[in-house]
Amino acid sequence: MEKLKDLFTNHYILPESVLWAIFGVAVIVLLLWDLLFFNRKNEVPNFMHTLILCIVYILAACVFGVFVMYEEGFDKGLLFFTGFLVEKSLSLDNIFIISVVFTSLNVPRMYQHRVLFWGILGALVMRAVLIGLGGALISHFHWVLYIFSAFLIYTGGKMLISKEHEQKPFEETRMFKFINKYFHVTSKLHGEHFFVKQNGKHYITPLFFALLTIETMDVIFALDSIPAIFLITDDIFIVYTSNIFAILGLRALYFLLEAAVNKFTYLKPALSIILIFIGLKIFAPYFGFKLEAWHSLSVTFTLLFGAIVLSLVKPQAAAQK
Repeated sequence: MEKLKDLFTNHYILPESVLWAIFGVAVIVLLLWDLLFFNRKNEVPNFMHTLILCIVYILAACVFGVFVMYEEGFDKGLLFFTGFLVEKSLSLDNIFIISVVFTSLNVPRMYQHRVLFWGILGALVMRAVLIGLGGALISHFHWVLYIFSAFLIYTGGKMLISKEHEQKPFEETRMFKFINKYFHVTSKLHGEHFFVKQNGKHYITPLFFALLTIETMDVIFALDSIPAIFLITDDIFIVYTSNIFAILGLRALYFLLEAAVNKFTYLKPALSIILIFIGLKIFAPYFGFKLEAWHSLSVTFTLLFGAIVLSLVKPQAAAQK
């Protein structure tokens, strides 16, 4: 481990502003490549193209992580990969919710990629706002980390003991009733349009309603993932970049896993343990333990990989749990 650290001794060749600029360019290039080459038309996503897109996003995150190691040091690179893994795994819950939203609103697969593309753009902005607020709170009130810790332990414990409940029809949810109360909503799809004008009034189509719902749910899920990443590191650059690289591939991951996400039945307990571990990590120094960056990455990767393999090896046993 020490030899590997020496190989990636922090060079600090580039100033932080340049690192942010490189990250921004990478995000823009990935989004344009996705939009212009893989989603130029409204059509059902091709499996092979989706697989390639998913692999490219993961490889891009890995390359950027190695770049962070070279510029910022070995430990910060590991923190980036840990944050990326945690955020990527938590995004599987997003995939389930997205699937429910599209199914309930009868959004055809050929238009789903359009909703998710704009949803990801909105998530980039919302995550920046939430992470900025979190960073400002921590810099002025360090004890906020202990609140984050308690929240993650509670969330992880609740996920671990809670049982699955039958999903309500989407029209019966509070969110649908709230939006339908204050805005004109049409249940009829109008092609790829988010809005339509009828009888002098502007109506929200199911496509925009799906986008609005997905954005709202992303903010709710961020309340779990952002405290988790801040307990891994308080470096804003690592926090934001690892979050965004995980989110960028969410659309491709959705089309790849939407039919199989419920089969990974051991993944939820694994995520619960990861959240509890991250929440407890802040107390480790008080008990004489020194947890380094590679410890967090090893625990996270082992639990996720083990949960996925176990779900595939024993699907029937998992389903009965």
